[in-house]
Parts: sequence; structure tokens; C-alpha cells
Amino acid sequence: MIPSQMLKGVLEGCILEVIRQEETYAYEISEKLKSFGFGDISEGTIYPIILRLNTQGFLESKMRKSPIGPKRKYYRLTQAGEEKLIQFKKDWTAITHAIDRLFEGGINNG
Repeated sequence: MIPSQMLKGVLEGCILEVIRQEETYAYEISEKLKSFGFGDISEGTIYPIILRLNTQGFLESKMRKSPIGPKRKYYRLTQAGEEKLIQFKKDWTAITHAIDRLFEGGINNG
């Protein structure tokens, strides 16, 4: 299981990637993250991030009928959201490269 403090820093980018793959709703995002090994991430953790991303213009939402129960709010990336995800991936690559170099013995090995 990934420690929650470590996860907080990357969850936004991971949520953007799940939504990029297909329009989806909060509970489904939680389930998809779980299937990738993120552990149990509650909707209570996901909703504030989605709300912030939506308010900032990185997501669009649309209410749709659910096959069971009430309507659900589905999210998709905007162009700005696509660009934010691209930047997240660049940042992720840079930090993982730096950490890998550190763990492999320092700057002389890079």
C-alpha cells in the first residue's frame, strides 16, 4: 500500500490520467485506482480534487442517467486538462529520474 502522504502529491495527476482514458465518475475513478494498486482511496478524497480541477477549468462535467440509482456526474478533460496532464507526466519523469539516480549511488552514476 502506498503511504497517504506520498500519494497526496501525485493523486491529482493520476486522476487526470484515469479521466483521460475515458469519461467517468468519482466512484469509478476510485475503483480504477484501486485496480492499479493504489489501495482504497475514498470518494471523500477524490471529490475535493475533482471539484478543484473542475473549478480550475481542467475538467468538464455532465450529468447522465445511471443504469442503477440516481444520475451520476461524469467528467472529461478539457484542453487545459490535457496540457496539465502532459506537464504532470514531464514532472513525474524528471522526479523519478532524479530519485533513481540518487538511489543508484548518486550523481556520479547519472
